[in-house]
Amino acid sequence: MPVLSVELLCQKARQAFEQRDPERARQYYLKALELKPDSPDVHYGLATICFQMRDLPGAAHHFREVTRLDPLRAGAFINLGAVYNLLEAFDDAVNALRRAIQLDPQRGEGYYNLGLVYKRKGQLELAMQAYREALRVDPKMADAHYNIANVFLERGQYSQAFAHYKQALELRPNWQKASAGLAQAEAALEMEQAEADAPQEEPLGDRTDLGALAARIDPEVVLDPGVHGDILNFLHRATIDSENHGRSFLTIVEKDLEPAIKELSSCLLHPSSTAHELGECIQKFEAAMQAMRAAQTNLQGTVQKIRNLGTRFVPRKKS
Repeated sequence: MPVLSVELLCQKARQAFEQRDPERARQYYLKALELKPDSPDVHYGLATICFQMRDLPGAAHHFREVTRLDPLRAGAFINLGAVYNLLEAFDDAVNALRRAIQLDPQRGEGYYNLGLVYKRKGQLELAMQAYREALRVDPKMADAHYNIANVFLERGQYSQAFAHYKQALELRPNWQKASAGLAQAEAALEMEQAEADAPQEEPLGDRTDLGALAARIDPEVVLDPGVHGDILNFLHRATIDSENHGRSFLTIVEKDLEPAIKELSSCLLHPSSTAHELGECIQKFEAAMQAMRAAQTNLQGTVQKIRNLGTRFVPRKKS
């Protein structure tokens, strides 16, 4: 049986990969590597197959070999940095991606992946700078807009988050993750607007707190809007606020929290079949929980104000 050439082995490996048979593709590449151990292209093919098979150490090894054998190949450094990031070798990832940017400063992927590394390190300012550089080079990079929006959302800068989620969706319509983020930012903006639009409590002499209002109520006297109008107005406004906060709370639970829980459960139960990384699912779940807690706090505070004032309206029973 004739020995196949390196070129033919690589061709068969690519065909096997297209047929979704990564193990057969890997075997062909390994045979090619035996014939030509210093081929950067064979190592690159093997690195790609290892990555698809979730063999991250193997992918890192072969991408390193590519950079050793072909030190001017920027794409190999970008992919090596991405793999290092997944392996949580953050310093190595930064070094690899900086080298990629030096070799080809016009490739947005280098800046974008550098942003991902800084984000995982908790260096949000550096992450934002890298994402913005990615957009400068490639204004149509939807993923960069999405990740910038995530940082803004995490910071509570909801209008900026909304704008970038919207741009991500314009570039990639029907993107579920961006749609979920947009809904979160929109709900948070609506809640902020409702709070800003709520009329402020008007001062009553030198006492403006709730206790001062309630102290003016005589439980033995029927309330007269002409006399107790300020108190009734306060109660009316508080009731409207509670309705708005309640609506925001339900919106967040239905549109953000429930989908985030389902996605996280799917990622934990079926890690090989889900299209989302566990880290992304956790991030989305935590953001939804944060928004829900904020809405819950606002709702509880308003309801407590109504309860405190409302109890003073109840007439005392005469003995």
